Amino acid sequence: MGVTDPAGPVMDRDEVDRALARLGQEHEAIETSLLALQDHAGRRLLEGAELTGVTKERWTSVEASITLLWAYFDAYTGALRSAREIRSRRRWSSREDLVELTELLRGECVTVPDSPSLPGGPGRLSERYSLAALVDRMNELYATSLDMVVAADAVWSALPARIDLLAAELQRTRRLAHSVGVRPGEHPAGDDLERITRTLTRLRAEVVSDPLAHWVPAKGSSAPGGGRPDTTVYDREARALEDVRREIDAVLTVRQDAEKRLVRLRDVLSRADRTLAEARTARGEVLAKIAATEVPVVSGPPTVLQEQLATAAEYRRQAQWHRLSPLLETLEQKAEDELLRARESLTAVTAPLAVRAELRGRLDAYKAKVARHGLAEDPLLIERYDAARRMLWSAPCDLRVAEQAVLRYQQAAAELLGGGRIPGPRTPEDGAGGRDMRGRGET
Repeated sequence: MGVTDPAGPVMDRDEVDRALARLGQEHEAIETSLLALQDHAGRRLLEGAELTGVTKERWTSVEASITLLWAYFDAYTGALRSAREIRSRRRWSSREDLVELTELLRGECVTVPDSPSLPGGPGRLSERYSLAALVDRMNELYATSLDMVVAADAVWSALPARIDLLAAELQRTRRLAHSVGVRPGEHPAGDDLERITRTLTRLRAEVVSDPLAHWVPAKGSSAPGGGRPDTTVYDREARALEDVRREIDAVLTVRQDAEKRLVRLRDVLSRADRTLAEARTARGEVLAKIAATEVPVVSGPPTVLQEQLATAAEYRRQAQWHRLSPLLETLEQKAEDELLRARESLTAVTAPLAVRAELRGRLDAYKAKVARHGLAEDPLLIERYDAARRMLWSAPCDLRVAEQAVLRYQQAAAELLGGGRIPGPRTPEDGAGGRDMRGRGET
């Protein structure tokens, strides 16, 4: 190997001393890094684990890289030792010593074994490097090896412990679910618990044997170990378990409040029944007292609600809280709807009586008003008041005719009081030509 071609000009003593000092510092740094990698917890775990999948493939390659790193380091150490021995022969190195040192420090004078198992390896038994190129090669292998070791260790440090904590919470939730009757095949939450259990068991086994399958490298980062553990599956199951816990809490709440809710349900349905009974009684009264009016039919109470209420009570006796919970929610809404329907039915049935009461009140109010003005003895008012009163206090009462009679009395009272004509329906008694009522009464 020529001195001036690969190695360049012959180095002087100062250049040699500076190069040896720099190489010595690099040697210490490389040795420290290799020892740290050797003692790394992730590397020790990888050596003892039964690996599968992508982690097994990567570790096979990295393990060969680490072995090769130590071989490279030994060769580097030997070349540095040889250079130091040549420099220490004499205080002032001779020309021959400087030529030899230049070739050793700058030339491709280090022969190292190659590994055909490494990706991209040329497949030769040995390679020759300069010390600088050998350092670059060691840095490359070190970074690749450390990246894999740190990634595996990060996943092992983060996920198994979290999975174990979640699994412990899962077991507590399963015991609580069983105590309130939430079991697989009987309640959806019980099926969810079984699925979460299977998923967590499978996830932990995968994380332990193939941690790199659960590693997300950082985009655009070349630093060893850049990335994060993939917690997608874990987070999904944690959310699912939280949903199940909330559902079981709801079932527990049902167990605590079941009797109160059942009592309230019975009360609401009882009020609805009483209201419907009142509506049926009122309908008979309306039909007897009011004529020419469409009165809606009042239906009876729905028996299905009573049957469901009995079923709910049976669920409570048998402590089937998971079945009682949704049934109570449905029944509470239906009971409120039934009470509202009963009240609306009563209102619709009694509407004619309310109209009659309003007409009676209006008639008496106008009578009191004309009395205050000293017109109570007016013959026309007396006549029209008596006519309206007979219609409103007779049975059956024709509301349409009675309303017209009240309007006629109001109009006559308004004219006497000087308030003008009150708009109202025209009747055959009014005639044509717009003559006022008082004139017709007098005639």
